[in-house]
Amino acid sequence: MIPLLLAATPLPVGSAVPFQEPAAVATPLSENFGQQATVRTFDPIARAAELVGTMPRQWSGTYQPFEGGTPVSVQLDVTAVTAIGQMLDLRGQMTVGSVSLPVQGNLNASSDQLDLLLLGDVREAGLEDGGLFLGLQGFTLAGWTAPRLTNPGGQLVLNPVGAGGTAPAVRGLW
Repeated sequence: MIPLLLAATPLPVGSAVPFQEPAAVATPLSENFGQQATVRTFDPIARAAELVGTMPRQWSGTYQPFEGGTPVSVQLDVTAVTAIGQMLDLRGQMTVGSVSLPVQGNLNASSDQLDLLLLGDVREAGLEDGGLFLGLQGFTLAGWTAPRLTNPGGQLVLNPVGAGGTAPAVRGLW
């Protein structure tokens, strides 16, 4: 107690006491608008590793251009799946109508976002060079994103084929 008394500086009577603003300390409640913070238990890296073994390798469905036209049958055969962190690297073959093209893509195990690039001459399949299939629900529903604004693109709907014909569950956002 005596060292604290020696450290105190006496002030003359009637003088103002200096005030120092306390440092702002962030608490979990103040960062989350006063609500109790939740703990994230989802592990996207573990989900990616699990999907390597459980994801269906064959998909079948249709592609429908937004500008009209008849739906075209689509077959997707995924031949290689590699987990890289929370991302899945996909390689395979896609048949649009009667045209087979190699395909390469990425699937995010955290957000279920899918990007599929068709390699080769996609004009034979009725698509436009430079575009890609973008899915926000994995393989089940994707859209053709054309490279130009004058092409509205189209909708790709795929379903798993075979005995293990259930698509991986799409996690809800909230």
